[in-house]
Amino acid sequence: MPHDASNTSVSHSNASSLNVTVLVSVGRHPLTARTRRADQDARAVEMALMLTGASVSLLHAGQQDSDHEEAIRGYLGMGIDSVGLIEQSPQADVVPALAKALRESTPQLVLTGTRAETGEASGVTPYLLAETLGWPIITGLAAVEKIEQGTAVVLQALPRGKRRRLRIRLPAIATVDSSAPPARQSAFGPAKRGELAHQQAPSEIDEDLATWHIQPARKRPKRLKIVKSSSARDRFKAAAAKAGSGGGQTLNDVTPEQGAEAIFKLLKEEGVLR
Repeated sequence: MPHDASNTSVSHSNASSLNVTVLVSVGRHPLTARTRRADQDARAVEMALMLTGASVSLLHAGQQDSDHEEAIRGYLGMGIDSVGLIEQSPQADVVPALAKALRESTPQLVLTGTRAETGEASGVTPYLLAETLGWPIITGLAAVEKIEQGTAVVLQALPRGKRRRLRIRLPAIATVDSSAPPARQSAFGPAKRGELAHQQAPSEIDEDLATWHIQPARKRPKRLKIVKSSSARDRFKAAAAKAGSGGGQTLNDVTPEQGAEAIFKLLKEEGVLR
């Protein structure tokens, strides 16, 4: 049974026969929007490299072009000799290709970020892979403490800095988020010398994705309450106070048509409908 653990220090047993695969993706800088290695995936690579004696391999499935290649080479700069690249079309479902590659390579542990920084970024790929392969999955992995006799003892990150110790059977998939230790810097020389090992796999078109309309997300400005007060103390209290819902309207004993009309009017006032 899992139990809470406040000690976040980790130590690893001898894992000379442990094969670890890290699924990596193309990231995007939040300010410049330039392609880069994904932060959570890089943390997963860092965690794999910290496993003493483990054989670490990287795997990426997706579109191949110059920008993506430069981003993938960012992982090679962490001290990895090669990255397996499965070329897929932009509209492809990468789960079948990844599942096939993992069945052939038979790793005991698969690490990946919680969600990608480009594309759908839904975070469901690890779950779909676990369902396809029939493996257990753990989320929010903060550290791997020990691996022995086909099981792994890990620390799972919980809200407010808490940790929970879990024992999972291998093979397994684990997602790594920002609670894991940060990744080391990527060195330019090893990144350029590393090998991009291309692998052939057919692209299975994601029919649901083909019907979607995708556009860049826009952050809506937060409404600020205008405080008319000459006192700095009153203005600070008003700014720090939790916003109430005094502007709402309660409708009782109305017909469906009247309710729909009231909702439609509110949506137009809020600017949702134009």
